[in-house]
Amino acid sequence: MSVMREAASLPREGSVAIVNEVIPAGDGWMKVLEPGQVLRIVDMEGNQAADTLFYDADNPEDHYSAIATIAAQGNIYLTTGSVLRAESGKPLVEIVADTCGRHDTVGGSCSAQSNTVRYAHEKLHMHNCRDTFMLQLAKQGDDRYTKRDLAPNVNFFMNVPVSEDGGLTFADGISSPGAYVEMKAIARTMVLISNCPQLNNPCNAYNPTPVRVLIWNE
Repeated sequence: MSVMREAASLPREGSVAIVNEVIPAGDGWMKVLEPGQVLRIVDMEGNQAADTLFYDADNPEDHYSAIATIAAQGNIYLTTGSVLRAESGKPLVEIVADTCGRHDTVGGSCSAQSNTVRYAHEKLHMHNCRDTFMLQLAKQGDDRYTKRDLAPNVNFFMNVPVSEDGGLTFADGISSPGAYVEMKAIARTMVLISNCPQLNNPCNAYNPTPVRVLIWNE
């Protein structure tokens, strides 16, 4: 069964979603998924990167682990069937539908420091995903979430091929307008999204755009 056909077998109506919001380019979003709830992230205009972190909502120190996720599935890319795991190995969410076909979890998120290293010193001032993550954590007013909880994240819709020598290439996206990924919560999970403002590489087609987030009760 192809990814497209599998995704098409899970129709959901936006009108019955309990959450239906647009995250503007560069903005953030943070919300708890209860077990069984389904979150859909929609790439509204195509080639937009949605940097995302997951936390055990009842134990925020147990945050998403790229290493545990990659090791358990034996694949560095994420798509339908991927189970996203915390540092403890606890399953947090499972991707249940995906019309893009592949998502990155090795490229990390942009920061002021990485922008200067990768591009130029004058990029230091540019808005970045790490700043968005920190702002969203601060808005929670919950001292359980701190800077130390910013782990390597998932980059939904982002294309980061790995070369034979182990290098990373921030390549043109493979997503398209309206492409989406859906994940079902296995545990009570806090989701933190930075809708990437990156202007220096093709992950956003050099033009950051909005994404839509929807949540359904199952």
